[in-house]
Amino acid sequence: MLKIKDDIDLKELEKYGFKYHKDLIYKPKYKEWSVIEVSVDPNTKIIKIAGINDLFHTVEDTLFDLIKADLVEKIK
Repeated sequence: MLKIKDDIDLKELEKYGFKYHKDLIYKPKYKEWSVIEVSVDPNTKIIKIAGINDLFHTVEDTLFDLIKADLVEKIK
């Protein structure tokens, strides 16, 4: 399982296209704001991936960007 590191402020995710809506932090599918591909639980900071058909590689690109920026850690 992947999660955002504890010492990272979740506002940092806005730089990577994440949006905030009440108790949800999410990255919408490319050009489709009604479809959530990647989300982060604001309480646990666990990254959740939804959707199988990712034609625009939103999930892969998002995870790559977050890992490259050293914002993600692997947990058991």
